[in-house]
Amino acid sequence: MELKRIFDIPDYQKKNYPKSDALNEKINGKWISHSIDECIDNINKVSLALLASGIKKDDKISIISNNRPEWNFVDFGIMQVGAVNVPVYPTSAEEDYVFIFNDAEVKMVFVSSEELFQKIQNIKSRIPSLKEVFTFNKVKGASHFSEFMERSQNGSVTELEKIKNSISSDDVSTIIYTSGTTGFPKGVMLSHANILADLIAAKPLMPVGEKDCALSFLPLNHSFEKMISYLYLCYGVSIFYAESMDTIGDNLREVKPQMMTCVPRLLEKVYERILSKGQEQTGIKRALFFWALSLGERWDNQKSNGIFYTIQLAIANKLVFSKWRAALGGKLKCVVTGAAPMQQKLSRIFTSAHIVIMEGYGLTETSPAISVSRYNLDENIIGCVGPVIPGVEVKIAEDGEILCRGAIVMKGYYKRPDLTAEVIDKDGWLHTGDIGEMVQNKFLKITDRKKELFKTSGGKYVAPQPIENKFKEELLIEQMMVVGASRKFPAALIVPSANNLKVWCTQHGINFTNTSEMIRNEAVKKKFELLVEENNKLFGHSEQIKKFTLVPNEWTIADGELTPTLKLKRKIIEKKFEKEIEAMYAEN
Repeated sequence: MELKRIFDIPDYQKKNYPKSDALNEKINGKWISHSIDECIDNINKVSLALLASGIKKDDKISIISNNRPEWNFVDFGIMQVGAVNVPVYPTSAEEDYVFIFNDAEVKMVFVSSEELFQKIQNIKSRIPSLKEVFTFNKVKGASHFSEFMERSQNGSVTELEKIKNSISSDDVSTIIYTSGTTGFPKGVMLSHANILADLIAAKPLMPVGEKDCALSFLPLNHSFEKMISYLYLCYGVSIFYAESMDTIGDNLREVKPQMMTCVPRLLEKVYERILSKGQEQTGIKRALFFWALSLGERWDNQKSNGIFYTIQLAIANKLVFSKWRAALGGKLKCVVTGAAPMQQKLSRIFTSAHIVIMEGYGLTETSPAISVSRYNLDENIIGCVGPVIPGVEVKIAEDGEILCRGAIVMKGYYKRPDLTAEVIDKDGWLHTGDIGEMVQNKFLKITDRKKELFKTSGGKYVAPQPIENKFKEELLIEQMMVVGASRKFPAALIVPSANNLKVWCTQHGINFTNTSEMIRNEAVKKKFELLVEENNKLFGHSEQIKKFTLVPNEWTIADGELTPTLKLKRKIIEKKFEKEIEAMYAEN
């Protein structure tokens, strides 16, 4: 059976890997499995219910929900009738919903919870196209998913089959609005062919198969998790949906997955929890923990650290890292990361502990994967995002921008041919907006965002991301943003790691009641001065941080400072901390 449309995937799995646990969710403390046959039955019911509701080809429907099987049922069901899924982040602001729904002229919305239902009720009067809202959870005063599914009895199976047969691989399957760090989001139109090209190319690179399972917790409306869920289904990998971000640790131990996807920020949080456990140890256990950690930080598959190091690392793996693996389920082979740069230190430590970090790179506009580091460590260089995936062309422009061409490149931005023409040139090259280089003529390395590069008043270019990522390897630094465009020198806003700073203050006899009080302490300020001084040595004079301000509260999605993929909204943060930034430059 050939895959021509994304909705061919469930039937492909049924034919090749008839799973009894294709999709899995935890309800009332118990894992519930859905076989591929159940999934197909539910998908068809969604399609028939949509037809009975008057939904036609090219109509737009949104899903705003946590990860759960219903998400998949609705997603595939929408595509089977030729309609277009416009998935939206549950964490998005109401104003973003208003813009997206009106831009896409969304006719129907499926939401998971009472909170999300209320959000839609608040804005419904401002969206003329929106006719109906259904909830996956039972919500008072809302139409439930089961009521929607009952409409399938009035749908026509003959009509559905006719529509399915009429849908081509070039038809739009989804419009994903990029969260964007500035301005209004843009609707990325991805065809069936775009996404299928990406997942077919990525399949041989994943070290999992039909006997394996994966834990899924990144939002399914994100192009990365959306594509990889199709890949799992396509090749018989059972998907287990984590209950929430707070239960990932428990779910890992219950499910024991071989693979998961992650954004670096979440892996940083996992590492911080492991580290805090190590810091609680005493005596020989504590010494062993930090000895193993120091070995992991030195790991490098590009050079040999000698036989003595290899023996030591094997001992560390047996005595220390084995406990890490057990805490993550005991069977985890790899973690695929994307959406933001990965700290090199963490890549080294986890990979040395036999949990291979496969760092990938791509854009929503490229369906999304352009390149990925391989499970085979001969094709995995720490600090790079791997070789380009098969069938995709990449070249570096004269100004260092990464250009990409191939079947994975989007059809364009919805209703915005002008913006499409700005990023896809006449030869079909997509201009990614990222700066990079090829290492050993094979491995792609991202050095910065083109739009984030800035020039000081002295005419020196500064790339903030590499500086921020290096500084964030410090235990006391949670977040950081480098500023300095058209200024004399680079400066930084630094958010300390509250928990680690509390430990440090306690160890040094410093009394405090909250983070704001801690960062006003002279000894704390001095400590951060030393950290900045030490890390500055790794950068050229024009890139070094000359001034910094400590900020008490972590930047969040809810406060509008981060995108849903946890990237810094630099302009918003700069605006919020305008006084603090001005003060740093006023002193000189």
